[in-house]
Amino acid sequence: MLRCLAFLLFLCPISISAVHGQPKARHNLTFDRLPVVWDEALPLGNGTVGALIWEKDHRLRFSLDRADIWDMRPMKGLHRKEFSFDWVRGQVLKNDYKPVQEYFDAPYDREPAPSKIPAGALEFELPGNIRAVSASVSLENATCEVHWNNGLKLTTFVHATQPVGWFRFENAAEEIKPVLAPPPYQARIGNSVTPNSLIGDDLARLGYKPGVVKKTSNEITYEQEGWGGLIYRISVRWKKVNATTTEGAWSVSAHYPGKNASGASKILAAAFPAGMKTAFASHAAWWNDFWQKSAVSVPDSLLEKQWYLEQYKFGSVAREDTPPISLQGVWTADNGRIPPWKGDFHHDLNTQLSYWPAYSGNHLKEALGYLNHLDANKANYKRYTRQYFGVEGLNVPGVTTLDGTEMGGWIQYSLSPTVSAWLAHHYYLQWRYSMDREFLKSRAYPWFREVATFLAGITRKDENGLRQLPLSSSPEINNNSINAWFTKNTNYDLALMKFVFKTAAELARELALEKDAARWLALYSEFGAFATTGNDELMFAENLPYHESHRHFSHLMAIHPLGLIKWEDGEAARSVIKNTIRSLETVGPALWCGYSYSWSANLYARAKDGESAAKALRIFAKAFCLPNSFHANGDQTRSGYSTFTYRPFTLEGNMAFAAGLQEMLLQSYNGAIEIMPAVPSEWQNISFRRLRAEGAFLVDASMRNGRLETVTIQSEKGGKTKLMLPLREWNITAGSSFRVADAGDGYTALDAEPGAKLVLTRK
Repeated sequence: MLRCLAFLLFLCPISISAVHGQPKARHNLTFDRLPVVWDEALPLGNGTVGALIWEKDHRLRFSLDRADIWDMRPMKGLHRKEFSFDWVRGQVLKNDYKPVQEYFDAPYDREPAPSKIPAGALEFELPGNIRAVSASVSLENATCEVHWNNGLKLTTFVHATQPVGWFRFENAAEEIKPVLAPPPYQARIGNSVTPNSLIGDDLARLGYKPGVVKKTSNEITYEQEGWGGLIYRISVRWKKVNATTTEGAWSVSAHYPGKNASGASKILAAAFPAGMKTAFASHAAWWNDFWQKSAVSVPDSLLEKQWYLEQYKFGSVAREDTPPISLQGVWTADNGRIPPWKGDFHHDLNTQLSYWPAYSGNHLKEALGYLNHLDANKANYKRYTRQYFGVEGLNVPGVTTLDGTEMGGWIQYSLSPTVSAWLAHHYYLQWRYSMDREFLKSRAYPWFREVATFLAGITRKDENGLRQLPLSSSPEINNNSINAWFTKNTNYDLALMKFVFKTAAELARELALEKDAARWLALYSEFGAFATTGNDELMFAENLPYHESHRHFSHLMAIHPLGLIKWEDGEAARSVIKNTIRSLETVGPALWCGYSYSWSANLYARAKDGESAAKALRIFAKAFCLPNSFHANGDQTRSGYSTFTYRPFTLEGNMAFAAGLQEMLLQSYNGAIEIMPAVPSEWQNISFRRLRAEGAFLVDASMRNGRLETVTIQSEKGGKTKLMLPLREWNITAGSSFRVADAGDGYTALDAEPGAKLVLTRK
């Protein structure tokens, strides 16, 4: 009977797939008109190139972007003789901080570059008497369609793996040809707003000479020279398929001195003859595989749709072999200005949050793009570490260009000594979710070893024998004033340093490097306790409680994402978690951004509070997203969720949203798999497929009428874990490759061989 049941239950993922499967039409982006501003446009992308589809001045517009088109001129002022952590500390101690701000903070706002820059645009002149009646993006196959009231139809997509975009106009009375619109590098906008990191300066300030546009009967090429030998090219070609149909393709290429890259025209010459139909087949196959990695179904249609939109955006901006997700990914602002915060890589929150959903969302391959970028720029980071901090080991600037070079701006964070420690967390997650021992040996542990070496070299023992940084900070508390520096470790820096040494020891033991492990544990023991109030609330720093609303929850890194203080650790830890979260609620969200709500959902989930987690996610989706689902930082509804009502688009809030919902459905950070640990009581029917747990376990689960009914677990690499379900309440079907035992306290011990599969059904 059990074997028969096993056979039937092994088919369970198929039925779940039928329920969840690919995203449905209800998850798509749909509008009854074309958007008329760039940041509400229909987004397409593949991690290398991207396009935004919208209408500008009654013309159809494709805003084109490529991830590696950068102006990388050195930031003025950063490499003067004063560029050292010791000099900054001296200025702080003698209370003369203005020179630091002028040398290292001010240039970020004052100078137009270094910066991510846009590629250009294609525009299509359409008959003046027609109007768009529908515009949509099908998430299932990452394809945009636009329909006009005269029957004209546009189909367009950015190929999933090639730097090529395709378009097809059908039912056209006459041939529709593109016009290439270069960025306005030579013409100022004339806006009187003072440029800053949020409102970028005119592109004209970059000082580029005009690009060269060449045209033939069915092709246009554009070549633009940037700074330092950069040349980028756009090529578009098209053909008439029949009397009423035009088909075309475009590509963007970037060329840096000493680096070989295929030109856009050559790329199109290879791709164009096969045609759009052939290209679509491989494009759709990639997205089909992407959507098979994981799926969720929850009884809140707003949150479920937002999760699929976030997965779509992640699939559009993250690849193993492309630059990592910057602030706007492959959708750089198309408004004639340098993008918000220069479209750069912010490692004091933004890049980290952007990859949170990759791990339990089962997109480890795409997450490798982040770590590949970090490893590729190690030599540059080590140069910076020696130059600025004067010690060996590895640290990473908090704000960087494409090649990892520091950019300055609020140096408490852009030049923070613990940036590489937070980045180390992602190496750890990649290891724990993949259990790839070669990755552990050749990449994860070496990163930890270098970071630990740096932190050991820069910290010193105080009068109490506790290790302290020369200066500490907590993003972005007290902004960039002298008061943003602390002479004792903040909870932010302390959490990151404790995490590095504790985890370095764990990884060293995993590799049988006992001498290393002992060294890291000895250093770990030299750091003090976290600063808390008398009410068990984590503070920013000693003598500085969480006294005012702030967008960055830097003081509670120990709770999430680092998990140094865990709900499962007992009542003392639970008191800290509950009271710290309560302090956030008491002070209120006046100065929160959208990503604050996404992060708070993750925190609530770690506190097993599903109602509050879902509420935070609903506020994010309703109030902090533009109609195309882009996170706009400020409260777009002006409903009092934040006093920030501006709309700079950045991606980290979107990705942290997806991670928050996943955290509600599956947790595994404590050495055990917990199914639906933080779901609202009113959520009676929930299911998910192929979410990934630490230990390289893939999990399916289904709840019906408030009762968890089925759980399927598959082990990729083999190994042991625990399942937070009492064995006595479940029928278990397991082959000889999956050993199961009652572990007590409501846990079931699992011991799997590689490829083992286990199915549990409620008795």
